Amino acid sequence: MILRPLVAGLSLRPVMRILRHPAGLPDSARGAVIAIGNFDGVHNGHVAVIDAARAEARRLGRPLAVLTFAPHPRRFFRPDQPPFLLTRLRTKLRLFAGLGVEFAHVLRFDARLAGVTAEQFVDDLLVDQLAARHVAVGYDFVFGKGRAGRADLLRARLAVAGVATTTVAAVASATGPNAVFSSTAARGALAAGDLATAQAILGRPFSIEGRVAIGDRRGRTIGFPTANLWLGEYVRPRFGVYAVCVDIAGRSHPGVANLGLRPTFGGDREPRLEVHLLDFAGDLYGQRICVDLLQFLRAEQKFDGIDALKAQIALDAASARAALAGGCGAARPSL
Repeated sequence: MILRPLVAGLSLRPVMRILRHPAGLPDSARGAVIAIGNFDGVHNGHVAVIDAARAEARRLGRPLAVLTFAPHPRRFFRPDQPPFLLTRLRTKLRLFAGLGVEFAHVLRFDARLAGVTAEQFVDDLLVDQLAARHVAVGYDFVFGKGRAGRADLLRARLAVAGVATTTVAAVASATGPNAVFSSTAARGALAAGDLATAQAILGRPFSIEGRVAIGDRRGRTIGFPTANLWLGEYVRPRFGVYAVCVDIAGRSHPGVANLGLRPTFGGDREPRLEVHLLDFAGDLYGQRICVDLLQFLRAEQKFDGIDALKAQIALDAASARAALAGGCGAARPSL
């Protein structure tokens, strides 16, 4: 599989190849400089790791690659934990492509991989199968059975094979005293409805991406048709109403969205994002869209009836228009 990066300001090769099986790689994918991590969110700290790998790739004249895992190891080890993802795999891969990554190794994290020792991970995977020329990781990177591997073990083990390692220190954030860019901090900011802090950590608005599902079609009966996305494995931002920009087939549209359980209609078992696009007409069922949450407008609430709800939605739409008066900006590369 390939993704085509379209990011202004970067001199990129035409495509990023996605590789799921490390054995039998094409020669062009061997000998790369590899950034390794889960990279959930691909936030500013993660970008620093990929930037370090890119610098080495340019210096050595080698391809730039990332190695990541799906599902997230946290989901494998703690399957009953509430949803926590900042980025689905599709989004993460698109962001890698936008950073100029040429090869994305996506390893399936299952019981077999969980049983690989740290030493085997280095010797068998990185050295023998991938023939890594240089490796970059974050300061808190852990790997191998029982999370026994740390950056110092990685460096020492790779050095035996003549492969150098870059360990990227924590990247300071302006979001608070002694704060660093982290996925945990981004999740906390989203839970509080603090989109400014989340965006500062991520380096872009937090987005929810997926295929529009068929809902109960109640919105169109009250004059506010909505496109519905189920949150699935996404982290749960604060429930409420947001001003949003929605990418549809490469074009960005302003909108207002409710994220939550819809208590006025008895409450859903699982949260959904209901997006009403401003000044838009068209059928979106089945289409893939990406919704940027740009401003938290108010908390979700229960209304006494349809009329009260309609009046509030009209006010919310006006608030969203005001919040988005500057426009939605350029659309992202094709999904």
